[in-house]
Order: sequence, then structure tokens, then C-alpha cells
Amino acid sequence: MQLEIMPRKKRLPAGRAPLLLLLCQLVRALDVPLDSKLLEDLVQPPTITQQSPKDYIIDPRENIVIQCEAKGKPPPSFSWTRNGTHFDIEKDPLVTMKPGSGTLTINIMNEGKAETYEGVYQCTARNERGAAISNNIVVRPSRSPLWTKEKLEPITLRNGQSLILPCRPPLGLPPPIIFWMDNSFQRLPQSERVSQGLNGDLYFSNVLPEDTREDYICYARFNHTQTIQQKQPISVKVISAKSNRERPPTFLTPEGNASHKEELRGNVLSLECIAEGLPTPIIYWIKEDGTLPINRTFYKNFKKTLQIIQVSEADSGNYQCIAKNPLGAIYHTISVTVKAAPYWIMAPQNLVLSPGEDGRLICRANGNPKPRISWLSNGVPIEIAPDDPSRNIDGDTIIFSNVQERSSAVYQCNASNEYGYLLANAFVNVLAEPPRILTSANTLYQVITDRPALLDCAFFGSPLPTVEWFKGAKGSALHEDIYVLHENGTLEIPVAQKDSTGTYTCVARNKLGMAKNEVHLEIKDATRIIKQPEYAVVQRGGTVSFECKVKHDHTLIPTITWLKDSGELPNDGRFTVDKDHLVVADVWDDDGGTYTCVANTTLDNVSASAVLSVVAPTPTPAPTYDVPNPPFDLELTDQLDKSIQLSWTPGNDNNSPITKFIIEYEDAMHEAGLWHHQTEVSGMQTTAQLKLSPYVNYSFRVMAVNSLGRSLPSEASEQYLTKAAEPDTNPTAVEGLGSEPDNLVITWKPLNGFESNGPGLQYKVSWRQKDGDDEWTSVVVANVSKYIVSGTPTFVPYLIKVQALNDVGFAPEPAVVMGHSGEDLPMVAPGNVRVNVVNSTLAEVHWDPVPLKSIRGHLQGYRIYYWKAQSSSKRNRRHLEKKILTFQGSKTHGMLPGLEPFSHYTLNVRVVNGKGEGPASPDRVFNTPEGVPSAPSSLKIVNPTLDSLTLEWDPPSRPNGILTEYTLKYQPINSTHELGPLVDLKIPANKTRWTLKNLNFSTRYKFYFYAQTAAGSGSQITEEAVTNVDEAGIPPPDVGAGKAMASRQVDIATQGWFIGLMCAVALLILILLIVCFIRRNKGGKYPVKEKEDAHADPEIQPMKEDDGTFGEYSDAEDHKPLKKGSRTPSDRTVKKEDSDDSLVDYGEGVNGQFNEDGSFIGQYSGKKEKEPAEGNESSEAPSPVNAMNSFV
Repeated sequence: MQLEIMPRKKRLPAGRAPLLLLLCQLVRALDVPLDSKLLEDLVQPPTITQQSPKDYIIDPRENIVIQCEAKGKPPPSFSWTRNGTHFDIEKDPLVTMKPGSGTLTINIMNEGKAETYEGVYQCTARNERGAAISNNIVVRPSRSPLWTKEKLEPITLRNGQSLILPCRPPLGLPPPIIFWMDNSFQRLPQSERVSQGLNGDLYFSNVLPEDTREDYICYARFNHTQTIQQKQPISVKVISAKSNRERPPTFLTPEGNASHKEELRGNVLSLECIAEGLPTPIIYWIKEDGTLPINRTFYKNFKKTLQIIQVSEADSGNYQCIAKNPLGAIYHTISVTVKAAPYWIMAPQNLVLSPGEDGRLICRANGNPKPRISWLSNGVPIEIAPDDPSRNIDGDTIIFSNVQERSSAVYQCNASNEYGYLLANAFVNVLAEPPRILTSANTLYQVITDRPALLDCAFFGSPLPTVEWFKGAKGSALHEDIYVLHENGTLEIPVAQKDSTGTYTCVARNKLGMAKNEVHLEIKDATRIIKQPEYAVVQRGGTVSFECKVKHDHTLIPTITWLKDSGELPNDGRFTVDKDHLVVADVWDDDGGTYTCVANTTLDNVSASAVLSVVAPTPTPAPTYDVPNPPFDLELTDQLDKSIQLSWTPGNDNNSPITKFIIEYEDAMHEAGLWHHQTEVSGMQTTAQLKLSPYVNYSFRVMAVNSLGRSLPSEASEQYLTKAAEPDTNPTAVEGLGSEPDNLVITWKPLNGFESNGPGLQYKVSWRQKDGDDEWTSVVVANVSKYIVSGTPTFVPYLIKVQALNDVGFAPEPAVVMGHSGEDLPMVAPGNVRVNVVNSTLAEVHWDPVPLKSIRGHLQGYRIYYWKAQSSSKRNRRHLEKKILTFQGSKTHGMLPGLEPFSHYTLNVRVVNGKGEGPASPDRVFNTPEGVPSAPSSLKIVNPTLDSLTLEWDPPSRPNGILTEYTLKYQPINSTHELGPLVDLKIPANKTRWTLKNLNFSTRYKFYFYAQTAAGSGSQITEEAVTNVDEAGIPPPDVGAGKAMASRQVDIATQGWFIGLMCAVALLILILLIVCFIRRNKGGKYPVKEKEDAHADPEIQPMKEDDGTFGEYSDAEDHKPLKKGSRTPSDRTVKKEDSDDSLVDYGEGVNGQFNEDGSFIGQYSGKKEKEPAEGNESSEAPSPVNAMNSFV
């Protein structure tokens, strides 16, 4: 019954086909073919082939044509109902029915009105086998009413206000298309600020003075009648305001915070939000409970409209539009519900049955709400239709049993809900027909080699015939893997070869008879371009020739066509085409481009291209050196089974001698188009004796080589097919591994076509248990690379060998390799698991190995699972992530590093093979001993007084045991950063605060603090702080960060040693001034520049520019707090380079002058000592340099 290739295939042999009802997948495939010569006596129930749409809107100015076409055998008769009652066509002179058709024509152009014939029409097509009905066709004339006249007052508003211009078009059928234009019929420009809504109104988010105009006109276009209606013009005047008050967005449409939208499945969902505000708001869309569908979502009207095409129930949900400008944002939620008119899940399909067969009609539809299914028989509700004993109705299915010829009928399935309906006709045609072949006899098929061949055998019969194919007059049914039988009877040869040529017979059988038909297949050689056009560079005015040599099947006549840049050649006498060449004379610049040679036959075509580059003419060219031209005139002689002689003629060497020739071969039988290296010979030779392999279809080509490179290949030689022989080699990479516990998968690398040495390449796969006395078990398989032996014991060694063979014989005896059948999970857990805790972070685990037989596979190693199950310090059980350590091979012990001290651990051990892990050993529990704690989490010094400091701290984050006590060590630091005696103090473990008393006032202390467990002392944390100053009452610096800077100032101005020191410094300065004065009077020049360079210490501060005084000397280390845990050297002496003898230190920064020769001529003057501010003096003991810098 199948008349075309179906998508689904099945391999030969073709068993008895299933019942025809199971093949009823496509309506076209089920139709009885109405061939006037072959099938004159076959009958078929009516089938509606064409009808007018359900909602049929007509043009009232033209005649009404209501279509109804049907086919059937005998041809059906037609009748109509209108509004549920019989429509008597003969009584209405304006109504005629097309002969041989059910199409009605109602002539209203001369008389009558369309409204008279408005109604619901239904067509019935009937013959002796049943009646098919059309949909209910609702006929309505289109309407384009005029606009209601209204007086529109001019609109005046201030700049920045919002505005809505209503359209309110008349209700037409179908609804009109709305647009706004001016008096000149120019569309009004729209933007994010001004846009048209879905209802046709024109919305202004805010108006501007340029919006003033008197011709805002709304137009309604009624496409069905090709008419346009116009609304009265609206006048708008915008008054400029001095200040436009900005405002946040508000929605113009829709109103409120939420709304609801309902849409039907398959339609376009359109959601709209238009907002006003100043500045103009921007609209954004999101779906609250999901994401917007990427490929079905579109934004219209400047993103004010969201459209989702092909909407489905999954698109239901809440959609939110957001209007936003710089002053704020507002939100509106649209709840979308998608309903669905009925749609087919499985529409009923036609049934062609033979008497006594069974079948069923299935009608399944879905929708929202769920549609109701009802059946009709020949257009009559099935409840009141004539009874049929072979018919049984089960909801959406009609089941037929033991049908007879009287069971033929047309059934209608109606699926309906409140949003629409579906109506489908499906006939049951009971026929008893012997097979008939519909494909013409002796059809000739011609196919190019290596391409698919499709041989048709269109057939018909009831019951459904089975189809078999035969090749040759006495051939057997085609059962080889290279054939594919389609369900419509077509035979496919996926890769046609020369030996596929012949006569094929198609035989169709059923219980009523048999039919056969012969077709013929010819396999043609593919068309090939053996000499392709080559890239050419030609001087302007020169001549170029492109060669295109084609090899083709001798029974096909090729047509050679030349193209330039994919178009036809210019119609110019300079272009000449002969058999194999295209010649372009007197080349112009415009002739440059791509030239393509196309060879066409009736079965195939090939093409090749080359580029022509046109260059300016050059003076007499120098001799050119290039790679050789390819050899030519290849000839094969002395043809033997395993050798042949190849000769050739060398091409031009292009001024560089040929050093060697490279010979390549192509195996057209196994690897067509792929060239392999054969041999190389001296550049003096023009012949070569070549060794050959069996069963290869050889072609040869030659390339010449000189010092500049390799030539292009020559044209291929004629082909030479060597005789077949047994294989020389066996497959390599033979392995035996099990994929399941009860199998052995034998794999190998198969021979390629070149190594096969003959047709019918197969493999003899042999195996036996290594440790048993069994004989070899062998099987011969096709040209594959794997064979699976089932039912093997688990993980048993096997001896394996794979031998190649072909139609000529066997390859040499293959080598034997060893493999194993499939592994299974180990059966036994390791025993006697012992744990030796080495220290608080390391444990050693020992176990006894499992018996080898219980491993049931290749031993991969042992795997330890361990986890911390309990905190020993807090007794708080916590389940932590398990850790895994794998020990390769047969090791029976391993170390567990990185354990946490004072913790409760559990572990088990498992053996691992290639399949996986075995059972776990019983859990072993062990505890790690205490360790030293980490440093306290923090240490702060608070509440400093004259003689006390209070310390606060947080316990260690990792106590690693039970804290026994804290140790506090501290020592004073004097003014030279030397450390004093160390005091050691023990503090109970339950304390987090401690106050030290009887300390020295205005003294810096350094603290070392750490915790202890029974295992020892942990890491320490250090801090520094100072006690308050004496009765002067100067508050200390901030010590909140734990690095308080002591303000250890004393009044040194009254100290005797200081007065003596200052006098010495003053005397030294006076002497220097006198010396400088004497040198200046003598004309000497003080080397200021050199001295400055010598003192280019980046830590010597320049003069202060605000008051002309010198900046104080500052050592980079002086004002830095001590680092934690570090000791500052007590030697704070001034370095040599910090000497104070440079005049740079004494000159005034703003008054100093230099002579033209660069000598310093500024005068030295003393400054009054500047009193330092209280509390900001240096905390260090005064040095000579400090004293000098402070005394000027």
C-alpha cells in the first residue's frame, strides 16, 4: 500500500509485514491509488480534499464562492446544509454548484445582498462506501463602517504634561489596522516619548512645544474591502512653561498595579505598558516565575509592547513591566492565562482492511479546557447511526473486529471545547485485492558508483502484501547487509558498486495472489577532472590558457561549461573555448577573477576553479627559476602479478636540474582519492620497476623535484588491478577484557582494505581458558573489530588469537595473547585492621591482605575511608565529610597524615579492583592525643593608667586539647629601645582578662602571651603598650590597635648636660661661620653642589616652606612601632653620612642665592628657637643631630 519512501527503514530479510492498520501513519500513504488502467475496479469512500475556512469572511462586492472538493471511487455526490437544515440549491437561482464538485457560487454582483447568505454552511460528499462532511463554514460579509461624527475640542496643555489622543475606531469585520497621519498623509513620528497603543490611541509620556499641530488624524484601514476611514483631525497646542517640573513615572495604560490577560495557544501574546513621566520613562519586562523564551520573545513599540509568538500553556504566569526614570520606578503585574482550542494529539487515519481483519480508529486531542470527543458515522451521530456488529466504541477509540465489506464507512471525530472544535474524517475501506505492482515494468535506473541506488516497487493489495527482491534470473532473495528494504517496497543499495549492475525482480505476495516486476540497474563511473585549471599571473595584453581535462564514463556525454566569478563568461571574442581549454587573449584588468570549469552529465557534475591575476607589463624579464613542470605521458608495461614497470616523460625543469622523481599510487578500490608514497628514483631515470600488493586497483602519478621544490603531480596513469591473494598479516592490538562479570570482549585493530589482499575479508576469533584443558573455540566474524564471548566465569585468564582470512585463504598463524574475562566487585573486606597513632596529626594503619581469589579482578590497591566523628574537647558529635586515601598495589599499611589533634576518628579499609570497591572492613575507632594550641585569637591592652595595664584576649581558635593555663611574659623597653628584665606570669586557663599593677609610669612594655595544654606551649602573640605619663597629665596616644606610642617627654631644657651640649654646638657653628666668611672674602667658592650630592640621603627632610625654618631630621625607624617579636638594636648612633657639616643644613631655603658660577652667596642667620607643642616632642633621647636641628 505504501506509494513513497517512508522515514522508517528495516533490514532484510523482510518477514511478513504487520497488519496494515499499524502502517497507517500518513494519510497519503493510505489512499487507494486511483489509476485508471490498473485499478478501475477498486472502490474508495469519499475524502474531503479542499474546503473553505471555518471563519469565512467574504467581500460583499464580489460573488460568494464556498469551496468543497472531495475524491472517491465512484465519484461522490454533494449536498449542503445551511444553519443546520438542508440547503436546496435548485430553488435559489443565484446559487450554482460546480460540476463534479461541491463548490458553491452565489452570484450577488448583479442582484442580491451578501447579508442574505450569511450563515453556517456544511458540505457532505457521499458515495456507496460512505459520506464525508466538511467543517462548519461560518460565512460573514466584511464590514467597514464610517466613523461616528463628533465635535473635537482643541486641546491646550503645558509643556511636560502627559496626553492621550483617543482613536476609538468603528467596529469592523475583520478589525481594522490603525495608524496616525497628518493632512499630508505622512505618518506621525513615534518614539519612546510618543507612541501608539494596541487600542489605537496615541500616547504622549510628556509633550513638547514641537508637538503643537492641528492635524492629528487617526486612520482605520479595512484590508478586506481595501478602504480607509478617517477620524476628524485633533488640534493640540502646547504652551511653553518656564520650569518643567520633573515627576516619577505613572502608567497611562494599563491602570492599577495588576491586570489579567487571557490568550489562546498558538496565538501571539501581546502585553502592553505605556507610562508618562518627566524625563520620559523607559520600559523593562520580566517574568516573575521564570525567564522569557529566548527565540519567541520580541519587543515592539520601543519596548512598550512585549510579544511572545506561538504561545503555549508553559507561558502562563505573571509578567511584570517596570517603568523607570531618574525620579523613580513603578511596576505593573499582568497575570497571563493561556487557554487552548482543541489540537490534535493523534488524528484518526484512514484504514484499508481485508475481510476478517481487525483495526482501530484513534482520535486523541488536547486543549484547555480538555475537549470532549464525539463520533459520527457518515455524518450522523454514532449513537443514532445504523448498528455495525464489527464496531465497538471505547471513548476516543473505535475498535473493529472481523470486518466485512459492509463495515466500510466514513467516520468523523469531533473534538470541541468553548474555544473551538476539530473535525476529522477517516474512512474504513474493506477490500479483498490480490497484489498489484504499480511501478512500470523494465524501468532502467542509472547510478554513479559509490552513491545510493533506489529501486522502486510501488505496490497495492489487501491484505497488505509482503515484498521480496531478487537479483538475476535465478537469484535468491536478497539477504545481505548491504541492502535496505523500505516499507513502501523500495530497495536501497546504500553504496552502489560496479558489481551492483544487473536485473532486479520485485515480488509482492498476499493470501490472494502474487505479482512481480523487473527493473534494471546500471552503475556508471563518476565524472572526474583529472587536469584542473591552475592559478595564473598574466601581464596586461598577454594571453592565458586554462586547462580542464575531464575523465568520465564512456556511456555518458559530459558538457563542459566555463564560468567567471560564478557568472557566465563575457560575450567577447577574446574568450575562446575548445574541448579542454579556455583561452583569454589580450587580457585586460577586468579579466582578473576566478574561472571555474563545470563538467555536467545526466547523472553528476564536478567543478574546479583557478584565479587569474592581471599585472602591469614588465621590461624584458630575467630568466625565471621555478619548480619543474609535472611529468607526462605515463605508461604501464611488463604487467605481472606483483610488479609492473612505469615510464614517463619529464616536464620542463625551469632552469634548475631535476634531482629526483617521487612516485605515488592510489588504491581506487579501497581508498579512492587518497595518494600514498610508493618510491623515489634518481632524476636521471624515466622508468621504475614497482612492487605491487594483491587485490589493489592501482593508479600511479609522478612528481619531479629540483632545488626549488616539488612539481605538481602528473596526470594519473591508467588503472591496473592485481589478483587477489590470502592476507599477509593478521590484526594487531588484540586484547581481551571483560565489560561484564560474565563476558570476554575480544577487540583488535582490523586490516585496512589495502591489507585485505582480496574480497570477503573476515576474521577467525579463537579463545580458550589458559589454565584449563579445553580445546580452542573459534568463530568467523565479518569485517568488524570486536567479538563478545558470553557466559564466561568471572575474571579467568584466557588465551586469544585473531586470524584474518578472505575468499582466497587464511593469513599466517596468529600470535597468542592473554586476556581476562570481566571483573566483578571484590567479595571480602580486609581483615585485622590496626591503627597505630604516631603523634597528634599522624596515624599508621595496618591490615591483612584479602585472598587473591576474592578480589575477582586486577588488584588496584586498598582504599582507606576515615572521618572525624567527635570533638574530644567539647564532646559535641559532628558528622564531617569522609576523606579517602588510596594505596596502590598490594601494600598492607599506610600513613594517615593531616589529622587534627585531640580528635575522635573512625576508619575502614576496602580493597579496590578494576570494577570498583569491595565491602568495607569493620569500622575502627582511634583518638589522636593532645597537641600544642594555636596562638590566642587576639590580645588587646586597654585602660592604661600611671602604673597599670589591663590585658584582654580571646582563647585559641584551635586549642588542640584542654587548656591548662596561659603564660604572660613582659619586659620594659627604654628610650634606646633596649629590653629590660623579663617577667614571667602564669594565668589560669579560664581567664580572658588580666590587670598588671605596680608598673613604671610613662614606660613602654612588650608582652608575649601564649596558651598551654598538657602537650606543651602553643604559638605566642605579642603586643606593646605604654603606661600613662606623670602628673603633667598628657593623655597617651590611642592604644586600641595594641601599638601605643609612649609619650615619654621630660623637661630637658633645665638639665645641665643639655645646656652644656647646646653651648658646644653653638661654639661649633660660630667657628664654621667664621671660616666660611673668611673663604668668601678671599673669593673662594664653597662646593655646595658636591656637598649636597654627598648628602643625598632621602631621609633628611627639606626646610619647611611655610615659615622658612629647617625641617627636623627623621630616621625612618624612629617613628615606626616595634615589630611583634622583634628586638630593636640599642645602638642608635648617627651614621657617618648623617654628619651635620654641610651648609645645605644651614642655608635658608627661600633666601639662598647663587652666583652665576653656582657658588653660594646667601647669608647665614640664626633663628629664634621654636618652642615645640606639648605632647608632640620626639620620644627619643636627644642626639647631637636632633639638638642641632632644633637649635638654629
